[in-house]
Amino acid sequence: MGKFKHTFYSVEQTETYRLYTDGDVLARLDFVGDACLRVAVYREGDALLPTFDVAPDNVCPACGRERLSTAGFPLCAPETETTKDGERFRLPCGVEVALAYENFRLSYRKDGAPLFADRPPLAYNFGGEFGAGAYHYVTREPGERVYGLGDKGGALDKAGRAFRIETTDCMGFDAETSDPLYKHIPFYICETKTGSYGLFYDTPASAYVDLGREHNNYYPPYKFFRSEEDALVYYVFFGTPLQIVQQFGRLCGRQAFPPKWSFDYCGSTMAYTDAENAEEEMDGFLRELQTHDLSCGGFYLSSGYTSIGDKRCVFHWNREKFPDPKAFVRRFQDAGVTLIPNIKPAFLESHPLYDKLRREGLFVREPDGTPYVTQFWDGLGSYLDFTNPAAYAFWREQVKTTLLDYGICATWNDNNEFDIRACSARAYGFGGGEKPAALLRPALTYLMVRASFEAQRQKYPEKRPFLSTRSGGAGVRRLAQTWSGDNFTSFHDLRYCHYIGLTLSLSGLFFYGHDLGGFSGDMPSRELLLRWLQHGVFEPRFTIHSWNRDGSATMPWSYPDIFDSVRALFAQRKRLLPYLYNCAYRCPKGTTGIWTAGCTGAGRR
Repeated sequence: MGKFKHTFYSVEQTETYRLYTDGDVLARLDFVGDACLRVAVYREGDALLPTFDVAPDNVCPACGRERLSTAGFPLCAPETETTKDGERFRLPCGVEVALAYENFRLSYRKDGAPLFADRPPLAYNFGGEFGAGAYHYVTREPGERVYGLGDKGGALDKAGRAFRIETTDCMGFDAETSDPLYKHIPFYICETKTGSYGLFYDTPASAYVDLGREHNNYYPPYKFFRSEEDALVYYVFFGTPLQIVQQFGRLCGRQAFPPKWSFDYCGSTMAYTDAENAEEEMDGFLRELQTHDLSCGGFYLSSGYTSIGDKRCVFHWNREKFPDPKAFVRRFQDAGVTLIPNIKPAFLESHPLYDKLRREGLFVREPDGTPYVTQFWDGLGSYLDFTNPAAYAFWREQVKTTLLDYGICATWNDNNEFDIRACSARAYGFGGGEKPAALLRPALTYLMVRASFEAQRQKYPEKRPFLSTRSGGAGVRRLAQTWSGDNFTSFHDLRYCHYIGLTLSLSGLFFYGHDLGGFSGDMPSRELLLRWLQHGVFEPRFTIHSWNRDGSATMPWSYPDIFDSVRALFAQRKRLLPYLYNCAYRCPKGTTGIWTAGCTGAGRR
């Protein structure tokens, strides 16, 4: 194998699959649908990390799915012909795929016109030509528009920009410019003059995508994706933007169907549970609801309920603030308000359970077996290693015994970005040998949410679980809803959070929302609070949440002189509930049977 020139040849093929090789490098094509194919580039003998995002049959094992599995796909047999320099495939949707054996270069045409292609002369990092990690370069045309990538800020069209694909706890972020934010979703849709296509890079590793910021004199205009993982597995979708979103949703599995109460107003604030008289503040919230005759489906219970001094200790009830948690939960149940308690996947070194978990080896670890320690909230702590079945079971049991057994039936999975960057940190790896934890961060998030989901299903088999998660990859759509995180209180961020919400929806996370009014900063002004409510009334998650600098709580009744307008908005939300709930009911069903989406019409059903 040389540099910049790699000649591949076929070593295995079926009607729906092709495998090519150049030395120890393997390149694979799987035709996984009438309008979708999968491309994989890896080295012979490499053990690919599992995927937790792909589940076309809506089933993903606790240890993940084999990345190159074809289970659940409606495999397609394209029309095939041999060309002088490779092969040509015609998909049932009408897209023509040409493969050049030299440098394994793929190009795509729709109705005879170029759609996009791997960048010539070299698009992949076969021989380390581009440094460490996996690379994929594709062509870029003037005027193309790009949408997606999860909770990315700024304008809806991401063309010409570059983004990090990783997760971070970014409280008070700028909704226009901050990057990265909370989600790990390497999926985007590109609209060109010829048509649209989508690309999804199936990797849990931190990555980077450049959509036209970089220019290089030696190559035609391009976009590129770079991953810290050596292997590259990606999916290409064809059709209209709507059809591409539908196919991506089908690839990742059905969006969880939330209970109806979750679409009503849900309250929250850090101020109440952080207060010394937390239970009194919470009971006061119920009284205010009754006084103002406002409907409320739930309350996101912030982590102050777990405090020991000034530290937050997951699964610990502060009995000074809440002497009788079961009675507290029952009062909210009797008022028709579901409590959604905050839970975090890291344990501070001062946590009462830390030494026990350390002895049992349930944390992400250093090579010598000691816990990997990192900054977390008010001190140093360690993340639970959800790739260890014992840690997974511990979390599931704690959710049950410290929350669900008290009458709670929902969870708020928060601060779950797993900020693990050290190369030394190791994860158990599901029993198949330790893995670098930094390459599994969104997988750890997914497993945390899944363990919470299982606890809720086991405790309440007759109820649909409700979970909210701040972080995650595309696979969390099967388990939970999400929101845009700890936004900043300003008109500027109201404007750009709107685009973040649309981007989340275009990335397959349809049940999204924001902290209405703004989470971090000053108490919102009258007008800002009102404008936020006017915006949020139309989104799936309708929640006011705050951590104001002055310790105040943003509430619907914060400004009596605008309350008539607030009441009218809450009444409008109530009228919208049947529509929102019906959309949610149809959403999971609407993402099945769409693999045949064509490029020029609705496709077969």
